[in-house]
Amino acid sequence: MRSLFRKVGLLVLTATVASPVLFTGCATHVRYYDAGYNDYHTWDHNEVVYYSRWENEGHREHRDFNKRSDAEKKEYWSWRHNQK
Repeated sequence: MRSLFRKVGLLVLTATVASPVLFTGCATHVRYYDAGYNDYHTWDHNEVVYYSRWENEGHREHRDFNKRSDAEKKEYWSWRHNQK
């Protein structure tokens, strides 16, 4: 009987520790500072959609946002602020 309680206790402890990961997922959100507008943007799923649209509309090849030049990043944030 004690073995059963230990196993149940271990299961409850494991569920308690793992629940934040299960409910929030493994997603990390990166924030970017937009110097032109003096604000921050969280890079999440919505931002990825806008970024893909910006690339397509400007006939740009896909590149990671971090690898773009400062001028391109500024251009993107200007475009992005006009989309709201």
